[in-house]
Amino acid sequence: QVRLVESGGGLVQAGGSLRLSCAASGRTFSSNAMGWFRQAPGKQREGVARINWNGGSTYYADSVKGRFTISRDNAKNTMYLQMNSLKPEDTAVYYCAAAPSSNEGWDSSYYNYWGQGTQVTVSS
Repeated sequence: QVRLVESGGGLVQAGGSLRLSCAASGRTFSSNAMGWFRQAPGKQREGVARINWNGGSTYYADSVKGRFTISRDNAKNTMYLQMNSLKPEDTAVYYCAAAPSSNEGWDSSYYNYWGQGTQVTVSS
């Protein structure tokens, strides 16, 4: 069974940091693009950061650029999202996802594997 499992979410004060992890099991994703998406209450899911198959290309939403860093360790079949200078507007459920292609865009419909999500809450 193929699974993506997020961890590392929690409650943090504004200005703080969290590191999310996405551990894959059941198959390797070393040839696949992966990404982090988030969904806040009452809002549509949005792309936060994405990374190509070997980590050589990374992309960020304007709202997190300069604060978040996406990375991956293909030997561990794991992807990360380092989140610094967190703001209350970053509060959301964060999901990791994997796409069939080696480099994918922001359209979540092209990602065919999803984790269950981890809650990030930033207090002011």
